[in-house]
Amino acid sequence: MERRALKFGTFITVLMFTLAAFVGCLNPFAPSLEQKLDLNQLIITEQKTPEEVLQNFRYAYVMRDSFLYSNLLDSAFVFVYFDPYAGTAGQFISWGRATDLMTTGRLFHQFTTIDLVWESTIREPTGEGTKILKGFKLTLNDNGEEIRISGDALFTFRKSPLDGKWRILKWEDRSNL
Repeated sequence: MERRALKFGTFITVLMFTLAAFVGCLNPFAPSLEQKLDLNQLIITEQKTPEEVLQNFRYAYVMRDSFLYSNLLDSAFVFVYFDPYAGTAGQFISWGRATDLMTTGRLFHQFTTIDLVWESTIREPTGEGTKILKGFKLTLNDNGEEIRISGDALFTFRKSPLDGKWRILKWEDRSNL
């Protein structure tokens, strides 16, 4: 059954609270290879550019790799989205790296297959970092039930002075309902 596109941030918030019971003893660092993918298109990069970070981001989602995903986020990472149902007129909600890693790990465990397709790109250099606005299509599949989410995400990247890798400093969900 196909559901209408949901706002990505709202979906993640709901998912965070409802999936707590499903996590159990699953190992987030050992995703299964149930998907039939062209693995030549899924290559882990060294994160020498923000684009390589996004390539690893897609790999982490498709392969449900929590360990790789954790290396994509800066230590000061923040996820921000607008929840139209919060308060009387909606409000912006945010959380940090630890909550995002927990939420994403639960997302990876809940679905048997995940596909992420990056679409349009707008790049904007900003002093020390870089901002990239990406369109996306996310498909989540669990026992034949499919959820499709599409929208835009604004990523702010920062290059680490310690290892020279780029990481996501901020992820702003710009999706529409």
